[in-house]
Amino acid sequence: GWCPGNTLADNCIGHTFCVLGVAYILTNEGNVTDTDVIQAALLHDTVEDTDTSLAEIESVFGARVCAIVAEVTDDKSLPKAERKRQQVAHAAHASRGAKLVKLADKLYNVRDLARATPAGWDAARVAEYVAWAERVVRGLRGVNALMERALDEAFAAAGVEVAKGSPGE
Repeated sequence: GWCPGNTLADNCIGHTFCVLGVAYILTNEGNVTDTDVIQAALLHDTVEDTDTSLAEIESVFGARVCAIVAEVTDDKSLPKAERKRQQVAHAAHASRGAKLVKLADKLYNVRDLARATPAGWDAARVAEYVAWAERVVRGLRGVNALMERALDEAFAAAGVEVAKGSPGE
């Protein structure tokens, strides 16, 4: 998941801000009121970043929340480049709920990078992330014009041209 920082405390704080930030964007900027989507947003990095299983999420939060979390969870057994490729390839085929969570997550991350560069990142790595995020977002479009417009503004502020049409590799 997206947790910049060098220490466990920094990672925990970063993770907490991220999940709360994603839920905030969904509710306050995207006007999303679907409680399953909001719960999934709060849990979106849980399987990747903790020992929590999807079965545990399903038993506590139900099948729909679990399904959304599963859709937005990267397979950490795959190399990073393949995980990034899969996010681009799978974006257009995700459920509406998963698309909403991903849009809010990408918006949070792009804004966070504009606010502060993570330790160990240089300008080229930031630019690469933002360009990749724009390719993911291409496949997510059509579910929330408010968040999509905010993403367009964030991409423009980062100097990334927003492509129209289908996502490229």
